[in-house]
Amino acid sequence: MIHNLPVKTLVHKDLTIEGYSRAAVQTYWRVPELKIGFDLGGQPWSFMGTATWFISHGHLDHIAALPVYIARRRMMKMEPPKIYMPAITIEPVQKILRMFTRLDRGRMPCELIPVEPGDEIELSREHVVTVSATTHTVPSLGFVVWERRRKLKAEYQKLTGPQIRDLRLGGTEVTEERRVARFAYLGDSSPQGLDNCPAMYEAHVLVMEVTFVAPSHRKDKIHKFGHIHLDDLKERRERFNNELIIASHFSTRYGGKRIRDLTARALPDMLDDRLHLWL
Repeated sequence: MIHNLPVKTLVHKDLTIEGYSRAAVQTYWRVPELKIGFDLGGQPWSFMGTATWFISHGHLDHIAALPVYIARRRMMKMEPPKIYMPAITIEPVQKILRMFTRLDRGRMPCELIPVEPGDEIELSREHVVTVSATTHTVPSLGFVVWERRRKLKAEYQKLTGPQIRDLRLGGTEVTEERRVARFAYLGDSSPQGLDNCPAMYEAHVLVMEVTFVAPSHRKDKIHKFGHIHLDDLKERRERFNNELIIASHFSTRYGGKRIRDLTARALPDMLDDRLHLWL
């Protein structure tokens, strides 16, 4: 395997989270068990087999590797990928791919699918993705992956197996769908993107940006440019019901030691040991 880009891996129960994120450098994530990835600011060779991607917004550190990824899959004779992205980015991305086709003299086969806040994408019988609006300097989206389960309706739970069977044979729907938020990806956003999507706070795993951590960086200016400060986590600590919170996309102004030290000072319990710094 050619390791040409940094990839960090963390396993949480039955989900593996892989990727890397640094503000203004490159961001890319993958969850192999769900067969999906998020953002293509870079494209590790090991990610090439994932055929479904969700792009949060059009900044280069989140989308620059899209042509490379598409071209590599074509070269390896893989099926064209499905790329879900904000509707407003579709036309400019199509133009970019046409220009790369001229430069590369090779086709750029892919399916670009526009999505808007409120949309729902069916991944499989078991999983569905919902789209939410985030707040950044360009149109941007967040995504929540839900696990769908069929449960017997409450009014039928005391019936016997034969009784339930008879109801089914008679055309009665005896089960109902229940959803569990398994994974949430915020992308780049001010805290409003979290607050406007309650499921972000409930997902088993939340991957979010925390671009700024130093007390000297003013929150009002940070929010204006569509980013989150470490203090925003501290202020919302009672809202996070997640099992794992991955803080990422740190500014290149900070080294790893400074990020750890400032986080330990602001949140010494690391949100009850649920907060993981992606460094």
